[in-house]
Formats: sequence, structure tokens, C-alpha cells
Amino acid sequence: MHIGVAGNIGCGKTTLTRMLSEHYGWTPKYEAVSYNPYLEDYYKDIPRWSFNLEVYFLEQRFKDVLEIAKSDKVIVQDRTLYEGVYIFVANNYAMGNLSERDYTTYMDLFHLMMSLVQPPDLMIYLRSSIPHLVSQIQKRGRDYEQSISIEYLKGLNDRYEKFIGEDYKGRVLTIEADDLDFQNRPEDFSLITDKIDAELYGLF
Repeated sequence: MHIGVAGNIGCGKTTLTRMLSEHYGWTPKYEAVSYNPYLEDYYKDIPRWSFNLEVYFLEQRFKDVLEIAKSDKVIVQDRTLYEGVYIFVANNYAMGNLSERDYTTYMDLFHLMMSLVQPPDLMIYLRSSIPHLVSQIQKRGRDYEQSISIEYLKGLNDRYEKFIGEDYKGRVLTIEADDLDFQNRPEDFSLITDKIDAELYGLF
């Protein structure tokens, strides 16, 4: 079984993935931080190297999907391949960093890949407002995240809403995350696991 955890930067995906893996005994799959041979060139000339960079990431993430599909374990995944495409690549395209031709080729390749695998059995979407995301990003204090603009976060949030509401055809459990502190309040985490139990096992 494949469980995906989706949501914007700072919503708590990684924390929830870890907590769910510990609670259920599931195997966590975190976003791979692997070397990308195009990264250095990308930051020197983003429009020139965006297509190369994104195709490389797509290939790496597709390997993850194939690995998950072959596993007989329950895998809970921090950010799915779909988000890399419908959120971040779409954002790069909207910013003019991918040409129409390259974007069309990329999406054709993505759809071909997706015809060979199944979507997650359940996508858990942590919906968060911009103020909540900003607060969480400031709280965890990662230097490279402090320069993220509110406009950028809003653009990603809008794309997440479109992705979940229109583009993604799989099974989704939406969690309103603003008023939850599932890391520090056991009752909040229980609210989430109760909803997951209901979705997966028909409990409650």
C-alpha cells in the first residue's frame, strides 16, 4: 500500500510522515536529496537549464514510484511525484523558465510514466493558510527558507488547491492543518489517525 503526504512548504509533511510511520509501523519514504548534475548550471541560467533539471528530477522520482510499487510493505511517502509536476514544474513554466515546447514534452513524458504505475492508495493533503506556513517556516529556522516570499508561497498554495481539486484523480484525505499541532498535542495526532483509520479501514 502506498500513502502519500502532500502539502506546501512548512505544512508539516516530513513530521507527519515520520509520526505515521512510527504509529502504524509503516515504512517511510522521504524525498531523496540526491546529486543533480544540472543544479549548478541551473542556478547560473535558469531558463536554459530548467528542462534538463526537471527531467532529471522526474527520472529520479519515477524510480521511487517503481520501487514503491514493487514493495509488499505499506509505504508512507513525504511528497509525491505528482507535486513535483503539478506544483513546482507548473510554477517554473508559469514563471517563463520552461518554454511551451519543453513543457509539452515534459508533460507527455510524465503522462507516459504515469500510465505504467498506479497513484497512491491514499493522498493525505495538509491544507495550510499562508500565515500558518510563514509561522512554521520561521519557527524551524532553516536559513535557505527565510528568503521565500509570501507571493511565492501563495502561488504554490493556489497550485496545490487546483491540483487536489481538479487535476488529481486519486483518493484524497484533506486535513485542515492550521489549528493542529500534531507534533506536540497527542489529541491532534489522534484526530488525524482517526480520519486515516476511517478512510483505510472503515473505522469510526
